[in-house]
Amino acid sequence: MVTQQQREQLDQQGFLLLPEFSSVSAVDELQEQIEGLFAQEGEAAGTEFKQELHSRRLSNLINKGEIFRRLACQPSVLELVEIVLGDQYKLSSMNARSANPRQPAGQPLHADMGAITDERGPWVCNVIWLVDEFTRENGCLRVVPGSHQENKLPQDAMADPLIAHPREVRVTGPRGALIVLNAHLWHAGTANQTDKPRTALHGFYCRRDKPQQQYQKKLIDLDLQRSLDPTLRQLLALDDAENDQLARQEVERSGFLK
Repeated sequence: MVTQQQREQLDQQGFLLLPEFSSVSAVDELQEQIEGLFAQEGEAAGTEFKQELHSRRLSNLINKGEIFRRLACQPSVLELVEIVLGDQYKLSSMNARSANPRQPAGQPLHADMGAITDERGPWVCNVIWLVDEFTRENGCLRVVPGSHQENKLPQDAMADPLIAHPREVRVTGPRGALIVLNAHLWHAGTANQTDKPRTALHGFYCRRDKPQQQYQKKLIDLDLQRSLDPTLRQLLALDDAENDQLARQEVERSGFLK
């Protein structure tokens, strides 16, 4: 159960760290699956969406393993998503990102999908499973607390979103921790200055009246779609005619990847 203090932090600061969310065995299983896919896909990894310089990416993970489908609909995760988005939401995408060793630079501050809150409030939420420990040296997250309430994007308020913001903080945590972001919050991955990669799994959720970052109905194999239970079909919006219409919209799919 999420405490009132945690709810207030997520609402007011825009992020929440849960240090002991996953067991060691669960993280080991997740890491094995992710590294296996990186090895299998090679240079094509991430191409269903976008690739990123100096980082490895995987996309369309709902289609690539039961573990990802299981994590996407964990009740404890969805409880956190509902705090940000309310009870009308869907999975927008599920990806993995691994910051390469000795990166020359990190990401610019951004809001996911270049999203600004509307009259109904927040519409994007990012859940991050820490496959590796996040430290100040290995490419942890930086965030600007409260920036999700400013109703503007960092590129419109800063001369250079790559530089440090005066209010930013670094979010570090142990392997197995979970980070939840109101994804309107200005955030970015920092540069990994160590000799080892730093990997995390990202579950991205959005309100049901908004387009998915990656149109799940198009990406997931039909045979797999037919086998999914009603709960997961609902979460993926596979039988949602409005979602099919929304998928035709031309929208910004990433806050910084072009």
